[in-house]
Amino acid sequence: MKPFGKISPAFAAFNAEAPKHSQAWIEMVRSVASASALDEKTQTIAYLSVLAALRMDNGIPFHVAHAKQLGITREEIISAILVGLPAAGHAVTQVLPIALKTFDEA
Repeated sequence: MKPFGKISPAFAAFNAEAPKHSQAWIEMVRSVASASALDEKTQTIAYLSVLAALRMDNGIPFHVAHAKQLGITREEIISAILVGLPAAGHAVTQVLPIALKTFDEA
């Protein structure tokens, strides 16, 4: 798999210090993705929404870079992050600057 962007320090440590666990995790992620009825672009947009709602800002750069490689636009990134605004509240806006900086630099 072609790398999408810089992984977070936490995920880098997970890969380095627990490679068997990391590999098992990656295999599970791939299995879940392949079982989805959603196409890759829709899954990626939805995943960005979930990351924003959970304020998982460490994962945003990697997944925004992936989104951009898939042809997802800057406006779609913004919409994906803000779609959770009514349910998750203003917290989703906390990842917006990180996402846009990553998109603009990718």
